Amino acid sequence: MQPLNPTAHTTPPTHVFDATTATFEADVLQRSLQVPVLIDFWAEWCGPCKTLGPMLEKLAADHHGAFVLAKIDVDAEQELAAAFQIRSIPTVILVKDGQPVDGFPGAVPEGQLREFLQQHGIVPATPPEDVPAQEDATPVPVDLQAEVARLRGLVAEHPDAAGHRLDLAVALLQTGDAVEAEQLLDALPVALAMDDRAVRARARLGFASLLADAPPPDALEAAIARDPDDLRARHLLGVHHVVAGRSEDGLEQFLEILQRDRGFGDGLAKRALIDAFRIVDDAAVVGRYRRRMSSLLLV
Repeated sequence: MQPLNPTAHTTPPTHVFDATTATFEADVLQRSLQVPVLIDFWAEWCGPCKTLGPMLEKLAADHHGAFVLAKIDVDAEQELAAAFQIRSIPTVILVKDGQPVDGFPGAVPEGQLREFLQQHGIVPATPPEDVPAQEDATPVPVDLQAEVARLRGLVAEHPDAAGHRLDLAVALLQTGDAVEAEQLLDALPVALAMDDRAVRARARLGFASLLADAPPPDALEAAIARDPDDLRARHLLGVHHVVAGRSEDGLEQFLEILQRDRGFGDGLAKRALIDAFRIVDDAAVVGRYRRRMSSLLLV
């Protein structure tokens, strides 16, 4: 294992490393005196490990050093597995201040992983200041069809990697292909089917079903330009935006309906907003629009 160099900033840190019997004392126990260490006991042949491992690595990156992830291959490090009395894999153990403090066996959804970390006071840290800020950069438009093609290639190359199938399902939903997306979601293993992204994709499918016979976005925009009170067009345009991942554009349309006619469609705008909140994965955005919805309902 390459030693960690805390002064190197040429690339963002990954916060993930392999731990061995020889390095365990320094890299896990001693390091846990400064930062919590999450241990992932896994094996190459373990199917659930291939689901849990990438989620843990994603969380380690998202938390920007609030914890580090130590990967221990139980086949290669049988002594460590025995020391922790590992009876099934994957098993996750949290080490703080040089001592194991909690853990759990099995692959669990990403939302449950985040709750586990939060229970122990582990929340995402601020990204390092030396990582260039991207706020002022012009976003590069994503070619959704090219992304779908890329993900199809990954699925064909790694047919057992359920995470790639979930990525493809999410991308297909953004292109409007709800049928194939639903087939992919139905085929996900149980553990991954409960992942936050899979749950949101399921909710997005419900929105997508509303678009089966709907006009395209440009036609709806033209209808609204002709008649700003065409609330049915606003609703469908909002649904289009949410399904395509343009969450705030969609929420704005639903709020506009609520402002113009709170009772339209027997409370359609309020229902659409609540359903959209289940889909949007940005807690700050959801919180902001919940407050705006509440202020309109209380008027």
